[in-house]
Amino acid sequence: MENIGSLNVFMVAAETRSFARAGEALGISSSAVGKAMARLEKRLGVRLFHRSTRSIAITAEGTMFLDRCRRIFSEIEAAEQELSHTLAAPRGRLRVSLPLAGMLFMPAITKFMHAFPEVSIDLDFTDRLVDVIEEGFDAVVRTGEPADSRLMTRTLGKFSHRIVGSKDYFARFGLPEKPQDLSAHICLHHKYPSSGKLESWPLRQQPGERKVELPVSSSASTLEPLVAMAEQGLGLACLPLFTIRKQIAEGRLVAVLADHIEDVGEFRILWPSSRHLSPKIQAFVKFMSENLFRS
Repeated sequence: MENIGSLNVFMVAAETRSFARAGEALGISSSAVGKAMARLEKRLGVRLFHRSTRSIAITAEGTMFLDRCRRIFSEIEAAEQELSHTLAAPRGRLRVSLPLAGMLFMPAITKFMHAFPEVSIDLDFTDRLVDVIEEGFDAVVRTGEPADSRLMTRTLGKFSHRIVGSKDYFARFGLPEKPQDLSAHICLHHKYPSSGKLESWPLRQQPGERKVELPVSSSASTLEPLVAMAEQGLGLACLPLFTIRKQIAEGRLVAVLADHIEDVGEFRILWPSSRHLSPKIQAFVKFMSENLFRS
């Protein structure tokens, strides 16, 4: 801190071109300024000022050092502003884009709304790849790796899938003991709304093993209908564990072949890159990362 203080004295002296005026600005005597500069020059091993009885002039080395000092103090000021910005109360409108399965995030989001009543939430549900900046979103929650270099990102949490069915279904059709058994079962699939393609079931495949051909009994472009159909005994569905944890805990769904599932997905939150993270976005990111996948 003493070194920072001497740098500040140097900057004021260099900008006022006078030890006397620098002393007035800093509330110290001109002799104190002169002594501080002498100690600084001795520590640096260079002359920063040419002195005369009436004035001072900055040297070439002093000019170079002044530029670096300005940058140092600019960073200190930015850090102070960032800290002050961080500590500000989250408030205002927060526009968030969620995938169509985002309704399953609502327990965490409603808790956030109770915790931060001054933040007004505007939710948009879609699986399309939105343009965060052009469409004016404060934050977007998606799976996969971000591709836009203009965005900042943070992982909210990881998740895995489970193949599930109802007790009634398994009583009628039996439990599959290996992935190959699924070819004889009723399979309910998730369909990507943007492409119409079916989402693959992340089954672990041994080297040389043939890929399991899964029957396509029914499909849906959102996850909620698949959860409902599986609960009603209409077939097996492969779903993110966080969407069906409650149903499994309550016995409404039974998970099978868990040792044969190999994927781990992750949800990310993305927001426009800027020097400071908005308090409302910072609060949303922190809260969702702590609560979204809580058991």
